[in-house]
Amino acid sequence: MRKSLRAAAVAAACAVAGGALYGAGAATAGQSTANSTHEPYNIGLLTKDIDTYYGTTPDGNGVYQASPDSPYAKDLARIDADAKRYIDKAARQAGHKGHKPAVVFDIDDTLLLSLDYEKKNNYGYSSATWAAYVNQADRPEVFGSPELVRYAASKGVTVFYNSGLSEAQRSAAVENLKKVGADVNLDADHMFLKDTANPPAYLSGCAAPGAWKCTTVQYKSGTRKHIEDLGYDIVANFGDQYSDLDGGYADRTYKLPNPTYFVG
Repeated sequence: MRKSLRAAAVAAACAVAGGALYGAGAATAGQSTANSTHEPYNIGLLTKDIDTYYGTTPDGNGVYQASPDSPYAKDLARIDADAKRYIDKAARQAGHKGHKPAVVFDIDDTLLLSLDYEKKNNYGYSSATWAAYVNQADRPEVFGSPELVRYAASKGVTVFYNSGLSEAQRSAAVENLKKVGADVNLDADHMFLKDTANPPAYLSGCAAPGAWKCTTVQYKSGTRKHIEDLGYDIVANFGDQYSDLDGGYADRTYKLPNPTYFVG
């Protein structure tokens, strides 16, 4: 569930400094800092820190953009460089062993940046305004992520997407991903979106038609298990939330920075 709690942003901000490779030796304390008994970080100062981290600046159309010279961009570049080295090695090893390597990407704030929405909504959230924003299909890329998609594909690694976006938002997601250059495997067999009305059989443990009870971790890990059941080895899983990564079914996980909201 996406939280419009500013306190959750405090937890994410605490985790940002690590950037972060998650599941390969990095601490995961960012998951447990939202319910501190100490006085929380001042919200006005926090929003200023978030702006500084992203290098937030409105463009000529009044759309808030992240700066390519920002600490955010530099953290992403470090993660991408490590991921490319790892994907290259994993692809070669898979080739020797006859495996089918795959990578899995979340979409929101892993491939498509929602900074303008967060900034203009004072880091709050409503399903109606969010849906309208997504359907504009005009979000900028998360620096380096579309290139990483193309890089994995160039190494013979199959790209999948595992997103909390709904089936009703599929066409907008595909259009937007094409705009930012992540035009790889955007068909329904490779892009898994949340279908609460008619959930797939592999989620039967927590979802039935019209009765969706899956947590984010259950949905995303269940989808990854399905991908592996199709015969793939998920060598890397990318997401901006810990709930994108928890639950197993990936050899390595990469946590991208996002101090603006929390999905439990």
